Amino acid sequence: MMQRPPLRPEEYSLKETSPHLGGAAAGDKLTTTYDLVEQMQYLYVRVVKAKELPNKDITGSCDPYVEVKLGNYKGQTRHFEKKNNPEWNQVFAFSKERIQSSVVEIVVKDKDLVKDDFIGRVIFDLNEVPKRVPPDSPLAPQWYRLEDRNGHKVKGELMLAVWMGTQADEAFPEAWHSDAASVPGDGLASIRSKVYLTPKLWYLRVNVIEAQDLIPNDKTRFPEVYVKAMLGNQVLRTRVLASRTLNPMWNEDLMLVAAEPFEEHLILSVEDRVAPGKDEVIGRTIISLQHVPRRLDHRLLTSQWYNLEKHVIIDGEQKKETKFSSRIHLRICLEGGYHVLDESTHYSSDLRPTAKPLWKPSIGILELGILTAQDLLPMKTKDGRGTTDAYCVAKYGQKWVRTRTIIDSFIPKWNEQYTWEVYDPCTVITIGVFDNCHLNGGEKANGARDTRIGKVRIRLSTLETDRVYTHSYPLIVLTPGGVKKMGEVQLAVRFTCSSLLNMMHLYSQPLLPKMHYVHPLSVIQVDNLRRQATNIVSTRLGRAEPPLRKEIVEYMLDVDSHMWSMRKSKANFFRIMGVLSPLIAVAKWFDQICLWRNPLTTILIHVLFVILVLYPELILPTIFLYLFLIGVWYYRWRPRQPPHMDTRLSHAETAHPDELDEEFDTFPTSRPPDIVRMRYDRLRSVAGRIQTVVGDLATQGERLQSLLSWRDPRATALFVVFCFISAIVLYVTPFRVVVFLAGLYVLRHPRFRYRMPSVPLNFFRRLPARTDSML
Repeated sequence: MMQRPPLRPEEYSLKETSPHLGGAAAGDKLTTTYDLVEQMQYLYVRVVKAKELPNKDITGSCDPYVEVKLGNYKGQTRHFEKKNNPEWNQVFAFSKERIQSSVVEIVVKDKDLVKDDFIGRVIFDLNEVPKRVPPDSPLAPQWYRLEDRNGHKVKGELMLAVWMGTQADEAFPEAWHSDAASVPGDGLASIRSKVYLTPKLWYLRVNVIEAQDLIPNDKTRFPEVYVKAMLGNQVLRTRVLASRTLNPMWNEDLMLVAAEPFEEHLILSVEDRVAPGKDEVIGRTIISLQHVPRRLDHRLLTSQWYNLEKHVIIDGEQKKETKFSSRIHLRICLEGGYHVLDESTHYSSDLRPTAKPLWKPSIGILELGILTAQDLLPMKTKDGRGTTDAYCVAKYGQKWVRTRTIIDSFIPKWNEQYTWEVYDPCTVITIGVFDNCHLNGGEKANGARDTRIGKVRIRLSTLETDRVYTHSYPLIVLTPGGVKKMGEVQLAVRFTCSSLLNMMHLYSQPLLPKMHYVHPLSVIQVDNLRRQATNIVSTRLGRAEPPLRKEIVEYMLDVDSHMWSMRKSKANFFRIMGVLSPLIAVAKWFDQICLWRNPLTTILIHVLFVILVLYPELILPTIFLYLFLIGVWYYRWRPRQPPHMDTRLSHAETAHPDELDEEFDTFPTSRPPDIVRMRYDRLRSVAGRIQTVVGDLATQGERLQSLLSWRDPRATALFVVFCFISAIVLYVTPFRVVVFLAGLYVLRHPRFRYRMPSVPLNFFRRLPARTDSML
């Protein structure tokens, strides 16, 4: 991969652009149907079928195919064996920018071992080709008589439709493109644009209550039993019960992820742990998810007894014995009230519950125009030179989109537009750019992986409604060698709100569905379920054609975001400091007030304090008025651009090479022992500091507890007497007077202050903590 010199910070910033969106004059149909991209003109040729083709072979048969030629570009249909009336129904698209000819030639040929025979052709003058713009109806194909090379009519007819159109044409996604003329036939499927829908995911709750009349294989001992649940690749186990009974009771929940259509069965087995690492199946039952009830709220469903079937191995084949008296008591349901998390909650694109009856109406439309990319780096080498075959993937909710692949270009132009329904403004759309490494069919078997070029996230709540945002976003990736800018991608985004009232009302609603709060899942459960959901989504999308491969899905869903990283830890620490810095600044300012550094300001604060003491009902109005004025003042400097990847915030530019190498290490580690030992020692050092801070916080809390615990009898006696005297003084003294005197004491002049710690602080620091009892 080509190296580029270090970039200035502004090179990582967002750039506003002014593309010619719509590409047509006002009033043109295109401006209302495909208005977030630049118009791209294409010549379309639809080859439908042929009839009465003459026989050319020695055998007296015809193996026809059609060749569409425009200048140096040549597209070809599939050929048929021994067929005089073939039907192809294939579309060819030629970019107008690259047309170097005034005519398009459609030639019918006969496939032959030595040299293909010419049957006939049809020629169109490009100046006479009609123009079509959706939503016009598609151009109806017509029959054309074939001609020989001299222009004389010959036997055979060809049904064709030829027109000039744009990328908004319905034929565009499935057409053969002249840009991809160098791609072999088995690689064409991997370059087409595609819209994917992820499967609907459900949480499957299996409440294992009890089992009855278990019959262990070894009758001389009581079994140590547990229940194992299997659904596809997911395996969960209950705790092992070592009770002296054949009727064990667990009352334990197992949570799994199921995807529609429910092709896999739930297999529950009761197993006996006869020895460490050795388990024997006592019985099992198989349950079809098609018949499992669906729950929309937290109300309990009726439980059910299932018979356990004993399985034995006879002659290497697994056979079922007849059902016997052992059975298991279960409560199974598909949870429709949860949202199945397959991405991080920090940038979720969908927060709706699984069950459609619980969905609220949509609040608007999100439109995305994927325009172009600039200055992409070469991602691979072909024929001795660097090349990039780029495509984009966008994900929002259950809908994923993939643009077509632009072959061998560092400035690809996609100009494709997509639309999503929006149900919550506090969601994020993710756009990723990748290099296609599957243009040749053979590479699929070699395990080639599409390379990530960069990613962009846009939070919808940061966008103004009905405004078109046209910006060029930096494509930044983090590599073991440091942060690298791979290029820029130009997007056009518009969020249209259909109901402002509904959108404002959503800001008062919980972020997740009701079940997440009424019957919450543990953090470990959510993490495990998210990992299972991601595996299911990547498997299903990997089966599509063209497939969205596992590395693409995992990158878009940020599967590895929970892994340890020294860089991220530093970034999060400085984020916390950034949040606390205003409070620290206020504390420093108040300290300067108390020290009379600016006497005029301190006197004004005294006046304000006296007013608030005399009129306490003004305190809350004053605070809220102050916040209102700050908000109005900051409106002038409100952000005009959507957020983007920030290398400074991420501490990507200042990360040490060894920290990056650790971040990209596999799990478990694959590094040499000496490097692992060094990193472990570094982690121990960092953890030691954190341990000290946590211990200090615990010490302060224990000192508070010891005020009344009589651990130090003299300190507690002093505190109790102080509280009694304070209660009497505060009872006989008006509250305003107490506040007034306390305020004057805090704001007293420096000549009345001492550099030594105050009496309350000295008393607090002398209180005992439990650190003496720590080993």
